[in-house]
Amino acid sequence: MTVLLVDVGNSRIKWARYDEGRLGKAHAAMYVSWRTADYVRRMFRAGRAPQRALVASVAAPRVNTALSAAARRVGVRSQLIRVPRRAGGVTVGYAEPWRLGVDRFVAAVGAHQLFRGVAVCVVGIGTAMTIDLIQADGRHRGGVIIPAPALMVDALLTQTHGIRRRAHGGLAAGAGLFGRSTRAAIDLGSRYAAAALIDRAVEEARLLLGRKPLAVLTGGEAPSVRPLVQSPCVGVPDLVLRGLAVLAHEQRPLHRR
Repeated sequence: MTVLLVDVGNSRIKWARYDEGRLGKAHAAMYVSWRTADYVRRMFRAGRAPQRALVASVAAPRVNTALSAAARRVGVRSQLIRVPRRAGGVTVGYAEPWRLGVDRFVAAVGAHQLFRGVAVCVVGIGTAMTIDLIQADGRHRGGVIIPAPALMVDALLTQTHGIRRRAHGGLAAGAGLFGRSTRAAIDLGSRYAAAALIDRAVEEARLLLGRKPLAVLTGGEAPSVRPLVQSPCVGVPDLVLRGLAVLAHEQRPLHRR
């Protein structure tokens, strides 16, 4: 069975086909102006039609409605992931599992599958930055949420006057942490702050578990932060799609939309 795996973020959508245990090439696009016909053309009519679609979405309901309508238009059964207590080898640590973002849960499933027997800090860096600690046995120990670097920068440029005025123009880079212009100081400060929190999370996890976890970075801003992280870390751009592949393989009954 061919399954279309779909990861819908706040502004970008990623998708790939999962066929006979193999994850195909990942595609990505900005989707904010898409209508139902765009989903049909871009995702469902490229190659052989899938039998079903498995969707992890943090987007607004109207986006999910348009995507589901596109699937129905081509006769594909669409399933919208809801966060369970346990699936894909991961046991959610929140008292109310639905309060954990579905992207965080599915990314945790992907990381747990990729790095079996290893504790991981799963770091998603998109609009927000999230860090979730997953024990080697799949137990979710909780997480952290802060603004991602771009959102930090945007807050300073829109919520201040003096910084915004001084940030217009100037050099775009600096030496290490120390920027040589206001704009460079903002950009560098936001990325170093994100990296420092990752390092702190790894150390806190070491104290909790008795050994350092591996930091697994994903999301659009991960490449700009990863070089600044001092802890052992890897980047997995398609981590949510990999988690969806695990859930598709399990063939668990999922919420039908």
